Amino acid sequence: MNTLAADLKYALRQLRTSPGFAIVALLALALSVGAAATVFSVVDAVMIRPLPFAHADRIMMPETISRSGYSQPPSYLSYRDMRAQNKSFEELAGYSDFFTVNLQTPSGPVSLHATKGTDNFFRVFGVAPLLGRTYLPGEDQPGRDDVVVLSYQVWQDNFNGQKDILGHTVDLDGHPYTVIGVMPADFEYPMRGQRLIYTPLHPPEAWAKERGTHWLSTVGLLKPGMSRQQAEADMSRVMADLGKAYPDTDAGRKVELRSLAQAVTGDVQGPLTTLSFAVLALLAIGCVNVAGLLLARGVKREREIAMRAAVGASRSRLVGQMLTESLVLAALGCIGGCGVAAVLLAALKFFLVHAMARGEQVGLNLPVLGAALAISVVTTVVASLAPALRLSGTDPNRALKAGGSAGTGRGQHRLRTAFLVTQVALSMVLLVVSGLMMAALVRTRNTPLGFEPDNIAALELNLSPGRYENRDPLTGFYNPLLERVQHLPGVQAAGYINMVPIRSYGSNSDVHIKGQPPYPPNQEMLAEERFVSPSYFKALDLKLVQGRLLDRATDRPGGRPAIVVNQAFVKKFFHAGADPIGQYLDSGGLSENPPVIVGVVSNARQNLNQPTLAEMDFLDAQTPAELRNQVLQSSNLVIRTKGDPRAVYSAVRRALHDVDATVPFGTPETMTEIVADQMVMRRMEGWLFGIFAGLAVMLAVIGLYGLISHEVAIGTHDIGVRMAIGATRERVVRGIFQRVGAMLLAGVAAGLLLTAMARKMIDAVVRIEPGRDTALILLLAVGLMVAGLLAAVWPARRAASVEPMEALRYE
Repeated sequence: MNTLAADLKYALRQLRTSPGFAIVALLALALSVGAAATVFSVVDAVMIRPLPFAHADRIMMPETISRSGYSQPPSYLSYRDMRAQNKSFEELAGYSDFFTVNLQTPSGPVSLHATKGTDNFFRVFGVAPLLGRTYLPGEDQPGRDDVVVLSYQVWQDNFNGQKDILGHTVDLDGHPYTVIGVMPADFEYPMRGQRLIYTPLHPPEAWAKERGTHWLSTVGLLKPGMSRQQAEADMSRVMADLGKAYPDTDAGRKVELRSLAQAVTGDVQGPLTTLSFAVLALLAIGCVNVAGLLLARGVKREREIAMRAAVGASRSRLVGQMLTESLVLAALGCIGGCGVAAVLLAALKFFLVHAMARGEQVGLNLPVLGAALAISVVTTVVASLAPALRLSGTDPNRALKAGGSAGTGRGQHRLRTAFLVTQVALSMVLLVVSGLMMAALVRTRNTPLGFEPDNIAALELNLSPGRYENRDPLTGFYNPLLERVQHLPGVQAAGYINMVPIRSYGSNSDVHIKGQPPYPPNQEMLAEERFVSPSYFKALDLKLVQGRLLDRATDRPGGRPAIVVNQAFVKKFFHAGADPIGQYLDSGGLSENPPVIVGVVSNARQNLNQPTLAEMDFLDAQTPAELRNQVLQSSNLVIRTKGDPRAVYSAVRRALHDVDATVPFGTPETMTEIVADQMVMRRMEGWLFGIFAGLAVMLAVIGLYGLISHEVAIGTHDIGVRMAIGATRERVVRGIFQRVGAMLLAGVAAGLLLTAMARKMIDAVVRIEPGRDTALILLLAVGLMVAGLLAAVWPARRAASVEPMEALRYE
């Protein structure tokens, strides 16, 4: 212990006497360890930490595949058959999570996300409620289904954590519901960080009876001992039997099983894996940087180590002391790294919550802090091992005779050069990935949307169905609201649509144009369905290309349904030159009275990641009566303003309150914000890779500066000799830049080779297309080389300022 205490004091004294070395080494460690702790905290929360469910390894999510090969959930009737006929699941539950409900509170209405599930929903997860109970068998049937289970967050936020909440009646969507339970704080499904409540499934009558309407998600608990492969074979048998029994709707459908853990991490597993390798690259850069600093510092200490060895210090004693210094560096670097990680996580909190499941659980905890300490220790020890072993093995006689030429051997030059080339190569990889991601973000932001998003805002409206059971939501709510909003100062146009562009897509149906030949049996011809007000097209500023727009005076309820289609619809369903106006649809899922196309408008993109889909817009007033309340329960008010849309938000709030005070006023979003929100995962990846690339380049530049400065310092004698026998200052500078340029060129070339080798992994976050990206990659390579050359300017000037007589005076 006395020896350890002495070594610790000596290590701290060494750091105090070399502040430049300490600052640079600790900065390199803090930045690399901080980046690693940031990504590890995300990986820990999303991928490593066990799911808060009993038997989580047995929970599976059946994914049903349509005959055309895309994911398509089962219908309610198909689910009932799957639940009854399968032999592999202990429980197979159906649920829907795209509902929102209005909770009436003393302080006003609150909009909450609702997960509506079958009576066995909670039995799949095996989690006991904190208070009360969950659903009983048969409690999803009409007459028994007006019960609600609260999430812990809703219980705390909206009911102040009342212990006597059980049995209380709450107003949800205008209906009385009885609170029967409260779930624990860590229970959430789906795992999206939303304020949730859980109610039994209330399928609309039309959805419950129509086998061709696909909308119900499923999740199941496998029987003990049942493998996923066995269960998948069993479910395939069930799907085949359903296909034979109902060939029109279920033939050709398949099923694949994914574990719940895979489903939770599916969209982020590839990017997180790539980010983890990026962190390893950054750690390697930090490790090499610290190793280079220790090696350079060791050159100055060769005479000191030689003197200690000469007076009897053993090699193990010398190595132990130098490793103690490294552990002190590791501890200080860990503290700095945790600070860097805390700053990064705070900056990325928005992205983490919105981009991934369990993102709100990401933070610094004991496992993360332990990992940060381990990373710091391993990085520092690995970095210091080679310099410590080299120094401890120094021959005292040679070191004491070498005098000022210590550390100038070819072996050390080659080692330090290899360190620098490694840093540049890894920096080049991170720089390429970061640059390509930024370019991809710019391309996505510049994707033609079909409308100008700057002056357009959307407000989600969720009516309480219980308050409109005997009222028409059009005449009782939407029309009066539009009348008020359209006359607000600053508003140019207002309308509504049930699914706002960019944010919502996926409601579609098979379409066939009357008179056209039938499609092949396995070919699905889908078109997106939307329900709009006549003023919606003006609000989004869509252009009329052909025919006319929807008009309530002409297109009356009970008459033939009129639809307006987009140009993508015409391109998909009609051959070039054909006139779509006046053509009828054989299908559409809304009425036996076939809809007629009355107009064609310009395209508005439904999703940033896909080309514009075929779309048909139906008039709200012509929605069949049996579907009107269901379709119009949720909609989006679209407002186009003369200036910043945020200027009219307060006036819109007053208008909404005047029409129906029970409808919650959520925060409207500009279309620009909606576009940005859809890119949240890409933006987070871009931020992280950009930060990592910036840190890598900075560390490489610091390493290059330190290497050249060190070589100039220990090579002052050689420079003086060369200048004494005729070398010019320009030649000395040119020699330094030639050496730096050669190292940079080797590092950049190695980095490009590594990028090509890791292309498949990089594809998880951004695709490399040589024809498109070569110029950008070359530009980044040139930029890295220029940064490296600039780092050599000051050491080169110092070399050029060496006076020969001063350099040789003590020789």
